[in-house]
Amino acid sequence: MSEPFSVPVTVRGYETDVQGHLNQSVYLNYAEHARWSLLHAAGISQSALTGTGVGPVALETTIRYKRELLAGDEVEVTCAFDWGGGKTFRIEQTVRKTDGTVAAEITAVGGILDLKERRLVADPAKVFKELASDPGLFGL
Repeated sequence: MSEPFSVPVTVRGYETDVQGHLNQSVYLNYAEHARWSLLHAAGISQSALTGTGVGPVALETTIRYKRELLAGDEVEVTCAFDWGGGKTFRIEQTVRKTDGTVAAEITAVGGILDLKERRLVADPAKVFKELASDPGLFGL
């Protein structure tokens, strides 16, 4: 697995629910933000992906909520790819408060979809390796 990439996020008041803690669906937004930030840092834009006829797809996502987050809390959202071989890959993510407290753990299974054939490509790591200016960020 690659060394985790991370992005800072501050919990905004409008992202909280009636109990005052971060709404469950927003964790998915934070995870997606970290994944796209990693692609960008590695030199892969959304237009580069679609321009080559492929796009990332989420196949499964599991969130384990550990501690609540409140408006104003500052967190780091990590992102590490685990290739494992085959048509899919895993992404391990952690939402961690600045004091080190883990607020959530997110595990996703993804793939790269051939946009014309509407099927997963056989080797998603190869796609990232070819498109990235810094494939090391993906552990490649």
